[in-house]
Amino acid sequence: MSPAQLPIQNSTVLPASTTVVVIGAGIVGLTAALTLAERGLPVVVLEKGRAGAEQSSRNLGWVRKMGRSAPDVPMSLAADRLWSAMPERIGRDVGYRQAGIMYLARTEAEMAMHEQWMETVSQLSLDSRLLSAKEIDALVPGGQGEWAGGIYTASDGRAEPTLAASSIANAAIRKGAVIVENCAVRTLSLSAGRVDGVVTEQGAIRCDHVLLAGGLWSRKFLGNLGVFLPTLPLISSVIRTAQMDGPTEIAVGGPDFSFRKRLDGGYTITQRGALGAPLLLDHFLIGMRYLHMLRGQRSLLRISLGRDSLKDIAMPRRWGATSISPFERVRTMDPAPDAAINAEAMRNLTAAWPLFANAVIEEVWAGMMDITPDSLPVIAPVAKIPGFTVASGFSGHGFGTSPAAGQLAADLITGSDPIVDPKPYRLERFA
Repeated sequence: MSPAQLPIQNSTVLPASTTVVVIGAGIVGLTAALTLAERGLPVVVLEKGRAGAEQSSRNLGWVRKMGRSAPDVPMSLAADRLWSAMPERIGRDVGYRQAGIMYLARTEAEMAMHEQWMETVSQLSLDSRLLSAKEIDALVPGGQGEWAGGIYTASDGRAEPTLAASSIANAAIRKGAVIVENCAVRTLSLSAGRVDGVVTEQGAIRCDHVLLAGGLWSRKFLGNLGVFLPTLPLISSVIRTAQMDGPTEIAVGGPDFSFRKRLDGGYTITQRGALGAPLLLDHFLIGMRYLHMLRGQRSLLRISLGRDSLKDIAMPRRWGATSISPFERVRTMDPAPDAAINAEAMRNLTAAWPLFANAVIEEVWAGMMDITPDSLPVIAPVAKIPGFTVASGFSGHGFGTSPAAGQLAADLITGSDPIVDPKPYRLERFA
């Protein structure tokens, strides 16, 4: 099950027309809709299930620059500024705190990776710095781990996924956006090759522009249109604890655990060194594009052939405007949390910081991420279909960068000066 979110004031009436249709009420689609509404454009957001119910409410809530590839850092810097301004912008605290993020290294080889990343971003004036084991103990007291060192970015932070998406949705509605839940978009409507609307399970809507922000579903939607977007899924299992005293406000990522303080006083915990990887048909179709990632990260993957694999095989890959689409068959992607992975997370964390042995687990869940071959999203127009823009493939980074990613998508739609250089996010890089 998805963690509980704030309710949103969605519409039950499908408008006949609008200027922009956003497909997908995840946090990127919602921030784009908020931006468009603030600019006075009529916008309708269509969600096959519930707004924010998939990865947007299930992620860890980290807002970071640290560890991102150099071309993606400007997006993260822009997102920092927008997260800081979010409470005033939408009239609600979404838990954003610039409390810092730290990564730990057990071995010199792991430490060398942090040093190498520092070199790649040395011209970007970040506040990231390398840490000694003694400095780690001072910043996060009470630990018993033996660390080769770490890396720390004090200006990185966190926000609350169960608050942010729904709060942004409600703010967009107050500013004129319309959000319709349980209304899957089956396909686009075209006139002379250009977008003139969308066809939904409830009927058609005329519009001038469409933004596809469908998360892990975007590959299927685009494939049905003959547009190629390579993404593969990974599953993260998550633990939420009851309120407890912890060692730090800093979010900490060890090689095989992570923890961060929540606004409710508990902690969000994961096994940072293990991700579920259900085998799908797409692994055979596009898996060769991921070989470079597999060589370096094979130890992270818990490959399986089970329920998720069978469901994927049964899912149609082509359908028409009058056919039931995959998005109506699965309203919410709700993978089962992996109990073994979560147990590992608690054992590993408790060994490093023994006070977590007293943690009371109140909730567990899992979320499915869409991963591109270079771990960068696509935020770009689709050249072969004028009026159609994509913002998907965020590779587990979408929540943190969402304010800037949504604004960039809105900039591209409206022809405004882009908040960051859109070149790293072109769809054509996968041609």
